[in-house]
Amino acid sequence: MSKTLVIVESPAKAKSIGKLLGKKYTIKASMGHVRDLPKSQFGVDVEHGFTPKYITIRGKGEIIKELRAAVKKADRVLLASDPDREGEAIAWHLASVLEIDENSPCRIEFNEITRQAVQNAVKEPRPIDYNRVHAQQARRVLDRLVGYMLSPLLWRKVKKGLSAGRVQSVAVRLICDREEEITAFVPEEYWTLTAVFTRRGKDPFEARLYKAGDKKVEIKTQDQVQEILKELRGVSYRVVRITRREKKRQPPLPFTTSSLQQEAYRKLNFTARKTMMVAQQLYEGLELGPEGPVGLVTYIRTDSTRVAAQAVEDARNYIRGKFGPEYVPEKPRQVAARGRIQDAHEAIRPTFVEREPEAVKEYLTPDQYKLYKLIWSRFVASQMSPAVVETTSVDIGGGRYIFRASGSVVTFPGFTRVYEESRDDEAREEEGVLPALSEGEALEAESLTPKQHFTQPPPRYTDATLVKALEEKGIGRPSTYAPILETIIRRGYVVREKKQLVPTELGMVVVDLLKRHFPDIIDVEFTAQMEESLDRIEEGEMDWVQVVRDFYGPFQETLARAEEEIGRVAVADEVSEEVCEQCGRNMVIKTGRYGKFLACPGFPECRNTRPLLETTGVPCPRCKKGELVVRRSKKGRRFFGCSRYPECDFMVWDEPAGENCPRCGDMLVVKRGRGEREVLECINEQCRYRVTREKAGSNGEAARDVAVGSEPAEEKEPSFKPWDGDTLSIMAGKESGPAATGETGGRS
Repeated sequence: MSKTLVIVESPAKAKSIGKLLGKKYTIKASMGHVRDLPKSQFGVDVEHGFTPKYITIRGKGEIIKELRAAVKKADRVLLASDPDREGEAIAWHLASVLEIDENSPCRIEFNEITRQAVQNAVKEPRPIDYNRVHAQQARRVLDRLVGYMLSPLLWRKVKKGLSAGRVQSVAVRLICDREEEITAFVPEEYWTLTAVFTRRGKDPFEARLYKAGDKKVEIKTQDQVQEILKELRGVSYRVVRITRREKKRQPPLPFTTSSLQQEAYRKLNFTARKTMMVAQQLYEGLELGPEGPVGLVTYIRTDSTRVAAQAVEDARNYIRGKFGPEYVPEKPRQVAARGRIQDAHEAIRPTFVEREPEAVKEYLTPDQYKLYKLIWSRFVASQMSPAVVETTSVDIGGGRYIFRASGSVVTFPGFTRVYEESRDDEAREEEGVLPALSEGEALEAESLTPKQHFTQPPPRYTDATLVKALEEKGIGRPSTYAPILETIIRRGYVVREKKQLVPTELGMVVVDLLKRHFPDIIDVEFTAQMEESLDRIEEGEMDWVQVVRDFYGPFQETLARAEEEIGRVAVADEVSEEVCEQCGRNMVIKTGRYGKFLACPGFPECRNTRPLLETTGVPCPRCKKGELVVRRSKKGRRFFGCSRYPECDFMVWDEPAGENCPRCGDMLVVKRGRGEREVLECINEQCRYRVTREKAGSNGEAARDVAVGSEPAEEKEPSFKPWDGDTLSIMAGKESGPAATGETGGRS
């Protein structure tokens, strides 16, 4: 009996495919890449066409030996690494190491791990696609040129161990530029005037001052608002216009890699790295009881919203049966691709739409279930009818002024039966329902309330908004977003603070140096053009060696000039009042992977480090002796614990509000907030008192309560728990191994 050997990247994928192909096939895993450029050498022969020097990755010798033995026993070998540039490069390296003819039909690829997709792929093998290999090789060589030639300059001029990456440096620049915008921002004062109108025996409703005469009102000062209030004293009010219209809300598109990372961050609080790790598990296949291993979603590295015709038809049939024919649009939704995308794969979707999340929940981890449900819901919603919303706008006249009230009612839920898309800007509150009114109807103004506001600076980037910006600006590609984020944080250029990405002083210094001396490397447009060149290499329109040569010539000249011009750049450490108990020096504040920490300036003679305790000013509610301080978990998550740990092990994930519960006297914590409001909740599980209030400083005043909820909060994971002694992770910011290169990491 003839035997076919199929080589995939991971054991999980091997297990799933083995079940689908049967006994005539032997499935082996290469465990990712088997060859790469050496870490201890430059590894690129610049003088001879930028030829890369590939070596076997340390630890892969036994795997290669096992694969060679399997190749000898097989009649046919098929390379089934992932269907992208990096997967193609892995297949090419395997063909070279295992002495497989690269021009023979040895390569198969599939967008989903289902019986039909895998069996069809096995029937249609093809040779290695050299255009894809060359595009990936060009990226690898370009990253090596920048990383191994620019990083040593930073070591000599700024600090040993620093790195610069071709794409990561641009991401850090975006974050630093935003920080400079925030620092330079000058807030401007403005006022709003809100009226509460009533009719006899009817509920009151709010309207905001909109026009004065024919001009839109802009109130800049308190004096202006006082003048308006004087004019409105004693005037009568009447409904002058009612406008009703019907709006259709179109469903969101199915997920791409970028939009999945953004939405998983907003809805599930997953980092880009966690999203991709869990999504890879869903793609490669999970044990579903009697069914065995099943791939639940299609390939997860894609920039396309395209969906296969059969998948669309299956979704439409499912929606028709589940929700009714009115929820199925007359024609399948077709959306043209925007911008330059590779469009090599479908959008991310479930492999079988009938497999509802609840049906497989018992077989999945909580994270797998949450992400699968998100992907499934988004795909189903994308094929549903639009939601229909009836909006009403009421203009109320008083003297020469017009107040406007708006309301909306959903008349047909459409896709919102399944899914509601999150937004980065969630400050706008949903419009309410207005009472029945008629034009000419008289109203009474129960109150006129002026409110002071200040314009806000642009927000710092979060994981979601940075990924969105990278995609919009053409920086990186689907497979690189997560590694970019993790790299810039790991290198200490950026830290996460309250979900925001904040540049460190080191990051600001390095970006400023690169701006002045390497404008192309740090330039957004230049980097985006380079990504387009890589796309054109993949399409066979450009030669990869020429692309690298065109980059290398100017880069080498700039590097030589910078070596002469740049002097030593000092990054001063902030000196604290804490004294090192080992040598008596004042400790300095440094930044590591998990944020700031205290370190002795006598390094390497004295290697003492200590966590930097960021105080909250809130006494510990358990021991009453300590103070709650900010700490970090092993995964870098921020929490609040007693400063007397381990004597007192009290901790809470949510930020203390600095107030006690008026009902039971226990501590209040800040649970969440939108716009100018935030929700406070009691940590006492039996009490669960909750209040919504204005944020302090949102209107130039102290915080004030605006609504009290007497109902218990929704059931969820307890907000506090005792430490287990292993939660606290003190990172001293030291890294081992070869100096960082800043290169985009791939799959291993």
